[in-house]
Amino acid sequence: MYKIWLLFAQTVAALAVVAAALFALDRVAPGLLPFDGDAVTIREVANGGSARPISTYADAAKKSQPSVVNVSTSKQVRAQRNPLMDDPVFRRFFGDRFSTDNRPQRVSNLGSGVIVSEDGFILTNHHVVEAADEIQVALSDGITLDAEVVGTDPETDLAVLKVKRKALPAITFAKPENQRVGDVVLAIGNPFGVGQTVTMGIISALGRSHLGINTIENYIQTDAAINPGNSGGALVDGAGNLVGVNTAIFSRSGGNLGIGFAIPISIVRQVMHEIISHGAVTRGWVGIEVQEITPEIAESFALKSTIGALIAGVLRNGPADRAGIRPGDILIAVGGKPVTDSSSLLNLIAALPPGKVVQLRMQREQTEMQLMVTVEKRPPMRQSAQE
Repeated sequence: MYKIWLLFAQTVAALAVVAAALFALDRVAPGLLPFDGDAVTIREVANGGSARPISTYADAAKKSQPSVVNVSTSKQVRAQRNPLMDDPVFRRFFGDRFSTDNRPQRVSNLGSGVIVSEDGFILTNHHVVEAADEIQVALSDGITLDAEVVGTDPETDLAVLKVKRKALPAITFAKPENQRVGDVVLAIGNPFGVGQTVTMGIISALGRSHLGINTIENYIQTDAAINPGNSGGALVDGAGNLVGVNTAIFSRSGGNLGIGFAIPISIVRQVMHEIISHGAVTRGWVGIEVQEITPEIAESFALKSTIGALIAGVLRNGPADRAGIRPGDILIAVGGKPVTDSSSLLNLIAALPPGKVVQLRMQREQTEMQLMVTVEKRPPMRQSAQE
């Protein structure tokens, strides 16, 4: 019995020595041992692996600010005559204090723009210069120039202006495929007419659509502060390169709420080149009206998913009608490119040149079929969006 107790005591002592040695080793070299006592195994950044601190974006702002201009427009409008002035009883009691002489009045508007070429081409928003009869552009050095409209595209809310001046500081375009959610961006413009301002945020989302802002929607969403007057200004990356043109905000008060939208340069470049080359943008059209496939619609049509677009209407004698497309068909692909929703369908068809014969893959009553349709030129924008 004595030998057993002696062996037990020696074992306990040896374990205590080992435990003390392991504790000391862990204190001297943390993480060396394969266990740390935590309930779960976690990943921890190595020494020096923390995010690199960035204290300033002054270089990016300095690079891009000279390329951003203030755009001021004015137009003549005729004041509306107060209809009460046609009431003799009203005129008898109140006289002419509410009357108007119906003379034309000038209305001004402020926005922003981006210099895209050294020889005087400037990008801005269509709504900034819409119906304007006088447009002036103020450069960053204070020089003011008269500008003329080269062309506009209401469906993307873009416009191209031209000023008679050379050697302008044109902005550098970023590569469209380089934008990522989480990238830092700067919004540069003239909010509320206070002068050129730079605000900072990140790209909150890419490919935003179904907002009801324009016909063609594929926006960059950002929380960089965009306010009235920023429209047409630049959204640049951390290196000062153009990633988008600011166009709209989500707000109930008219001020910034952290949700702004910019037209990405993938669209900007295509529209800009079309306007400069031809004065307008030409898009494809097949004469169909589409709507989203909701879970309820998918269930009623016995569809396996909501991918695709439901054809809600077909213009009589239009390209789609002549090709045999019917309301209720589910459009799956255009020219071999998949249709994910109604917005992607609109973009796919709009990108097709008029006169092209394209294959449409669709589903009709659980049967997949293919039809060939001849694309025509998209007519001027109407209130009811058709594709």
